[in-house]
Amino acid sequence: MANPLDPDDDMQRMVLRKAEATEKGGQAYQRLLQLAETHDSGQIHRIALFIAATYNGEAFPFDLFELRAVDEAISDDMLLCIDALRWGQSDLYRLVPNGDRRVQAAIEKWGLKWSESL
Repeated sequence: MANPLDPDDDMQRMVLRKAEATEKGGQAYQRLLQLAETHDSGQIHRIALFIAATYNGEAFPFDLFELRAVDEAISDDMLLCIDALRWGQSDLYRLVPNGDRRVQAAIEKWGLKWSESL
């Protein structure tokens, strides 16, 4: 049995957890981005704002209470993205094909305004 305080074992678990969070977060981000690109409802506006906040949180602040205003599957995907951000292996938009262009297009499509202080 491994020593629970074994730093090598802890490091390996952390590496695996980072990789898993990044993979799941990238898949979730793809789903959210696709919704922002192809659907039109109040929930989708919240998704677009969330996506914008993950792209630039200073320019697009996101109130976490918005998680309560979207369907469970959408909020679950948002939480997966937050977990991927926490582990910080990659910007979320870099985990999807053409992410930079697509996120900027979603920001424009949904009429989100960049903060004037930036």
